[in-house]
Amino acid sequence: MRVHHTRAAKALGVRVEPGEEFWGWRGRTLGAPARTAAGLPVWLRLVSAPADKAPTKQWDGATDAQRAFGDLDGYRPALLGMYETAANDATYRAELSARVDQPVLSDGPILRRGLHLPDAWWIGLTRALEKVSATDTDRVAVRQQYRDRAIPEFLKIPAPAVTCWTTAHADLHWANVTSPLRILDWEDWGAAPEGYDAATLYAYTLLQPDVAARVRSAFPALGGPAGLAAEATVCAQLLQTVARGDNLVLESRLWAWAEEIRGR
Repeated sequence: MRVHHTRAAKALGVRVEPGEEFWGWRGRTLGAPARTAAGLPVWLRLVSAPADKAPTKQWDGATDAQRAFGDLDGYRPALLGMYETAANDATYRAELSARVDQPVLSDGPILRRGLHLPDAWWIGLTRALEKVSATDTDRVAVRQQYRDRAIPEFLKIPAPAVTCWTTAHADLHWANVTSPLRILDWEDWGAAPEGYDAATLYAYTLLQPDVAARVRSAFPALGGPAGLAAEATVCAQLLQTVARGDNLVLESRLWAWAEEIRGR
């Protein structure tokens, strides 16, 4: 990964700044700050995949998002360039983006500390997600077949009907947002039940009741009929990760949320 990251930097004409590198899930991605020849701060991210599994929805997420949203009124770092190569039965894609200097709000998806964000941050988030939701796409983030299988398995209820499918970022958690607001990591975006992004952010906020209440305030569909399909979907997804040994710190909160959803 480091070798191909260095080669991508040379191909894209940027210089990686020494001393910092950021690895993604299971070493599949490697990102680092860099600068163009003119001194512009940028971010160089390398993603890898087995050659027989690329391209996929995730593989094209950043390029598709750039075509669909651009910089999303400043809330999304624009994609500036791309480089692709293959070696040793693997494919590598480097994505050069505008650099976001603000740190993400959490080291991981789950919010583990109190957080006080200004009203303008929440207003910006709702506006950005409204623009995303109104964008047409043939990308799919959540499949009905999955809902029909997972919700009965983990919540013990039939999958609530989706009255409206909209476009979602589909990975909205606290390690993918900054303050001032920038929304990062657009690999997974696509069609999902209405309110899916709000439900996802809420799920990852369950350890912080005050912030969770603020999420519900910003997205009033949560807790009501309009948000039921999305909440059931996200709750089932997170309970599935618990069953696999991940996100165990959320387990009791997720079961309480599941009970609330069953009651509704």
